[in-house]
Amino acid sequence: MDEFKRLDRELICKGSIIDYYKDTVLVPNGNIVKWDFIGHKGAAAIVPVTAQGKIVMVRQYRNALDRYTWEIPAGGLDSPEEPTFDAAKRELGEETGYTTQNIELLISIRTAVAFCNEKIDIYVAFDLEKGEQDLDEDEFIHVREFALDELTEMIFDGRIEDNKTISAILAYKAKYKM
Repeated sequence: MDEFKRLDRELICKGSIIDYYKDTVLVPNGNIVKWDFIGHKGAAAIVPVTAQGKIVMVRQYRNALDRYTWEIPAGGLDSPEEPTFDAAKRELGEETGYTTQNIELLISIRTAVAFCNEKIDIYVAFDLEKGEQDLDEDEFIHVREFALDELTEMIFDGRIEDNKTISAILAYKAKYKM
């Protein structure tokens, strides 16, 4: 079997969300290469489903794209040890105002396996109860319900590009709406 061996991992920049490293790796042919690595503490997301079968989505500004996006509610873990279930439930309440006791794991994804270790556990929530949003001071989030077919159309016509949202919506559709 071809062996890869990390010889060194140098922290280049410590960020508030990610840490950027330069890895030195011995590859199978004996060469030593430098690879970028982004360290991430993990995240959780949730597909909120109303009693009418609609999906609750959040619209927020994303600096990396310099525009607004429609996404499922999500957020980073407060620490690498935080259970993703707790984070998903927290983000549901904070971003949408909804609460529930009926949450189950839908799918886990890795966002960019070539250079980042971020893992997002995505849950689905039923039996929603409406409450009030509890947004962070830098969050400006609009909430709207969509039919599953409308979201699927938005994925395939390019209006939804966020990978966690695409994965979540298509996984939900495959699992619950056969």
